[in-house]
Amino acid sequence: MSQPSAFGPDLVEVFGPSQRDGGPDLVQLLTPEGERVHHPEFDLDFPADQLRGMYRDMVLTRRIDTEATALQRHGELGIWAQLLGQEAAQIGAGRALRPQDYVFPTYREHGVAWCRGVDPLDLLGLFRGVDHGAWDPRENNFGLYTIVIGAQALHATGYAMGIQRDGAVGTGDPDRDAAVVAHFGDGASSQGDVNEAFIFAASYNAPVVFFCQNNQWAISEPIERQSRIPLYQRALGFGFPGVRVDGNDVLATYAVTQAALQRAREGSGPTLVEAYTYRMGAHTTTDDPTRYRLSDDVEHWKLKDPIARLEVYLRRNGLVDDAFVADLKAEADDLGHRLREGCKALPDPKPLDLFAHVYAEETDELRRQREGYAAYLESFEGSHS
Repeated sequence: MSQPSAFGPDLVEVFGPSQRDGGPDLVQLLTPEGERVHHPEFDLDFPADQLRGMYRDMVLTRRIDTEATALQRHGELGIWAQLLGQEAAQIGAGRALRPQDYVFPTYREHGVAWCRGVDPLDLLGLFRGVDHGAWDPRENNFGLYTIVIGAQALHATGYAMGIQRDGAVGTGDPDRDAAVVAHFGDGASSQGDVNEAFIFAASYNAPVVFFCQNNQWAISEPIERQSRIPLYQRALGFGFPGVRVDGNDVLATYAVTQAALQRAREGSGPTLVEAYTYRMGAHTTTDDPTRYRLSDDVEHWKLKDPIARLEVYLRRNGLVDDAFVADLKAEADDLGHRLREGCKALPDPKPLDLFAHVYAEETDELRRQREGYAAYLESFEGSHS
């Protein structure tokens, strides 16, 4: 029997040795060694262009994350939520979407934002503190980042019930039928909002996919302290299916998410997808994970790197070469340069902008507040004249 960790019981002690690498129900199409395997329910054929595209997405998403982390260290961002190691989970889920589908993210879905066409510079504005999110959610069907843990699960379920009542589910028209995705982490699964969303989604058969990136850590709390069973199995208690997928396998994540989205669009209700992955970096740039987790675990998961395994597969099958990789690196360098320069050039917000997006129609009370604050600001201008 294994000895208890200095940080408390480990995953094997709670879930058993079969769960260390995701367990027997883990859906996987690409092994950590880059070997293509098949699954009886979720197997797909991936064209070469699609594989290269997902590899590019992951490389560029990692570069966004690396640059943003460096910008925070240099004082250009107040904070940054890293996604290192979770690129496959996000790109697989993001590329499975159709244009009419809608996404409700947390504050870490930088890869999904990339897939939805959100300029990564707009993400930086939020973490720089110059805006509350500079993209239009209606333009990309990608909601603003949600900082309140788990709240977006309720938003997603309500939106899904709305499109259900709009007649945009189960029509058989692939250009009309829509689904909603709620992203959250393993820590949020312990929140009441998420469980209430499960209840409403099940009761009303809402077309929503609950996509949980189980990166093993809710800040400093390990998954073993949050659940006594694997997270995907919780779905059965609410009355809808749950699937655990290898969240470091972009092919499997794409296949499982695509199936769950199609099930929702057809009117068959919600699905819980648990993307079993690992947070290789810190929770945010204010966090020091060496205080609560073992370096052996990090080293173990480095061998499952989502980008490395896909590159091995692509090279082994002659789908990319050194020139392709070099061109992609140059593209990533250009992206990094644009983010560095663009971040520093982001304009500071105007004080009166505070009142601009409170209500669609300004109330009398808000107008009085705005006018009073404007007069207060003008008093400073007069003192310098």
